[in-house]
Amino acid sequence: MEKGVGMEIKISVRRLVEFILRHGDIDSRHRGGSDNAMQEGGRIHRMLQRKMGADYQAEVFLRYVSEAENYVLIVEGRADGIIDQDNITIDEIKGTFRELARMKEPVPVHLAQAKCYAYIYGSQKSAEEVKVRMTYCNLVTEEIRYFYEDFTMSELSLWFHELIAAYKKWADYEWEWKQKRQNSIETLTFPFAYREGQKELAAYVYQSIYHEKKLFLEAPTGVGKTISTVFPAVKAMGKGMGEKLFYLTAKTITRTVADQTFQQLREKGLFFKSVILTAKEKICFMEENNCVPEYCPYAKGHYDRINDAVYDLLTREDSFNRERIEAYAMRHQVCPFELCLDMSLFADGVICDYNYLFDPHVYLKRFFAENNSGEYVFLIDEAHNLLERGREMYSASLVKEDFLELKGKIHETIMSEAERADSILVKEGYGKHLVRQLEKCNKEFLALKRNCEEEFQVLTDIDALMQSLLRLHSTVDNYLAEQEETNLAVRESILDFYFLLCHFMDIYERLDDNYVIYSKIQENSSFLIKLFCVNPSVNLEACMKRGRSSILFSATFLPIQYYKNLLGGNKEDYEVYAESVFDPEKRALFIANDVTSKYTRRSEDEFYKIARYIEEIVKNRHGNYMVFCPSYSFLYAIYDIYQEHFGGEDRECIVQKEFMNEEDREAFLACFAENQNSNMNADIEKDAKIKEDKFLIGFCVLGGIFSEGIDLKNDQLIGAIIVGTGLPQIGKEREILKNYFDRKGDNGFDYSYRYPGMNKVLQAAGRVIRTSEDVGIIALLDERFLQYSNQRIFPREWEQFEVVDVDNIAKRVERFWDSWL
Repeated sequence: MEKGVGMEIKISVRRLVEFILRHGDIDSRHRGGSDNAMQEGGRIHRMLQRKMGADYQAEVFLRYVSEAENYVLIVEGRADGIIDQDNITIDEIKGTFRELARMKEPVPVHLAQAKCYAYIYGSQKSAEEVKVRMTYCNLVTEEIRYFYEDFTMSELSLWFHELIAAYKKWADYEWEWKQKRQNSIETLTFPFAYREGQKELAAYVYQSIYHEKKLFLEAPTGVGKTISTVFPAVKAMGKGMGEKLFYLTAKTITRTVADQTFQQLREKGLFFKSVILTAKEKICFMEENNCVPEYCPYAKGHYDRINDAVYDLLTREDSFNRERIEAYAMRHQVCPFELCLDMSLFADGVICDYNYLFDPHVYLKRFFAENNSGEYVFLIDEAHNLLERGREMYSASLVKEDFLELKGKIHETIMSEAERADSILVKEGYGKHLVRQLEKCNKEFLALKRNCEEEFQVLTDIDALMQSLLRLHSTVDNYLAEQEETNLAVRESILDFYFLLCHFMDIYERLDDNYVIYSKIQENSSFLIKLFCVNPSVNLEACMKRGRSSILFSATFLPIQYYKNLLGGNKEDYEVYAESVFDPEKRALFIANDVTSKYTRRSEDEFYKIARYIEEIVKNRHGNYMVFCPSYSFLYAIYDIYQEHFGGEDRECIVQKEFMNEEDREAFLACFAENQNSNMNADIEKDAKIKEDKFLIGFCVLGGIFSEGIDLKNDQLIGAIIVGTGLPQIGKEREILKNYFDRKGDNGFDYSYRYPGMNKVLQAAGRVIRTSEDVGIIALLDERFLQYSNQRIFPREWEQFEVVDVDNIAKRVERFWDSWL
C-alpha cells in the first residue's frame, strides 16, 4: 500500500482522552455527578448555546487527520462552542447536579477534551494562543460557573502529539488486524451443508443489512438460526456493511451457542475477535461487589494497569470468554468486569445481554452515549423476550416506605456521629438537608396515598412529587461528590437509593402516550408509584437506530405483526417466516377435548383427570417427560395426585421449586441426561434396553426457567405435556395493557393475555424436538386449544393434530411409538 493511502481509523475525541489518560483507582464512592446528568445535559447545552451572542458558534464539528504509513488516523468530535474574535475561545459545556461553589477545578478529562478541540481549531486558524473555557451548569438551579485556562499553540501541540503517539500502537494494531479480518471474510464459506431453506434465510439477513432495515424472523427450532444470522452478518462486515457485530440475548445458554458459532467460523479460517460480557456479580473476584480500593486490590490502581492488560489479551487471544478474561485480569491484577467492557472496544463481535443496548442506565456508553451511532449490526436472539424486558427497563417505581427507611438511617447516623468532625453528614450539614427533603417527599407520597380511593389508582399528575424529588436528587448528588465521608455503610445506602431516584427521574422525562402512571397500596401496606411503560416500541426503536441494521429472531414469534409493532418495527422493515426442517411425522401433537385449567373448572376431579392424562401418555414409552403447569399451586396439586394414584418405583418425579439457584437448575437438568436412552432410531428392536429404563417426569411451571432456553437433545426429552393456554394471571397491569390496546383499536385481550400465553405454550412445546433425529410427543391439555382464536396462532408445522380424550389418548400414543420403534 502506498504511504498515506489506505483504511481510515476513526476515534472520537472523548474516547481518545478517556482511554489514554485514565489512571488511578476504581472507586464506586465517586459515582454520581455528571455521569448521571447526561439526559438533562443536552437540554442545558442547547439552552446555554442559545443565550450566547452572534459570535458564538455552537456544535462545531472538528477533525484532525494524521497520515500513517498504511492508514489514516482521524480524531473527530464536536466542540460545544467556539468564540472566534480577537482571541479564540473553545467552550466545553457540562451539566451537573453538583453544587458549583464546591468545585475547585474542572474535571481533568473534561479539560482534556477541550484542549483537543483547542489544538485542532487553533491549527486550522494558524493561531498562536487559544483560550479554553469550561462551563459548568447546575441542572436544577441553572447556575453557571466558568473555569478559564490559556494555552499557547506550542504547549497544545506538544501535549496533543504526545496523546496521539500514545495511541499509535493501538491504531497500528487495529489496521493490521482489520486487514487480516477482511481478507479472511472474503474467502469464508458456510461451515456446514445448507439445510433446506437455510441459504434463503441467510440471504434475507444479508439483504436486511444491505438495505439498513430491521428483519423480524420467525425461525423454528432446527433451522440453525444462530449460524444463519451470524454468517451473513460477518459476510456483510467483509463488504464494509458493519464495523462491529452485537449478538444480544436474554439467556446465558444462547450466549454460549453464539460463542461456539464464532469459534466454528474461526476454525474455517475466519480472523475474528469476540467477547462475552459477563455480569459483574458473576465475574467479580471478591466476595462482595465493593468497588473501593481499600477493599478490592483489583480496584486499587486498576487504571494504571488496565491498558497493558488489554493489549496483552488483545495480541494473544481471539476469543475473550469468561475464562480468558479472568485469567488475564488475575495476571495483571485488574478488575475482570472492567477488562471485559474494555475488550468490547476491540472485539469484532460482542456477545451480551439485551441491557447493554437497551437499558437506559446499563447500556454501553462507550458505543452508544449521547445518541452516538455507528456501523453496528444487532443480532437479537430469542427476541420474543425483549417485549417484557423492554417494558421492565423503561418502567420505574418508587416506594414511600423506602424514603422513611433512609431518613431513619441518616437520622440515626447523625445522632451517633454528632461528636465526629470527620463525618460530612454532620460537618457539612448534608444529614439535616437530606432528612428534611426526604420528609417533604414523604408528605407528597402521603397526599397521593390519601387520594388513592382503592388499592390501585391511575394518576394523571405527579408534578408536585417530582419537584420534591428533584431537590432531593440535587442534595444527594452534592453529598456523593464529596470524597472524605467515613461512614461507608450509610453512604452505600444513599448511593443505592440515588440510583433508584436517577432511574425514576430519567423515565419521567420519557413519559408520553405509551406510559401509564399509577399508584398502588401493596399487600404489606407499602405505597408505590409506578411509571409503567405499556408500549416500549419507541424506546426500543431509538436504541436500534444506534446501529445500521437489527435482525430480531425467535423460534416463537407469532403473530409476527404483534411483535413487529411492539418491538420498534416500521412498515418498511421486513418479516420472514422460515419453514421448519423437521419431518412432521416424527412428532405427535395431541389436543385434549375434556380438560381445562380454567379457574371455574379447577377441582379434585379435574386435577385427577389431568394426572391420569399424564399417566396414560407416559406409560407407553419409558423415557423423560416434562409436564408444564400454569402455576406453582396448580403444579403441586397435580404432582400430589399423580404421586398418590400413579407413582411407583419406576417413576421418578422431580419438581421445579419456586426459588432455584444455578446449582439447583443444573442438578434438575442433569437428571434428564442421566436417564437418557441410547437408542431412539426406528431400526432398534422394540424390546431392547428400554425395558430396563424408568420414567422420569419433571413437573415445571409454564413460562418458567425450564420452559425455554434449555436444549435437551435426542431422547433426553421425548414428551412435553402442557396444561393450560398459558394466559397471564388477571391483574391491574394486565388490565392496563388490555385497555391501552383497546383504545388503540387493537384487540386488547389478545395483546395482554392471549399472545403472551401462546408464546409460553410454543416455547414449552419447543423443548421436545431439537434435532432432525428427535422423535417426541406434544400434548396440549386444555379444550380451549380447539378454539379458532387460539389455533389461528399455531405455527404452520402444527396444522396436523389429533383431538383426544382421557380414555383414548393411550392408544393414540401407543400407535405413534409403534410406528417409530
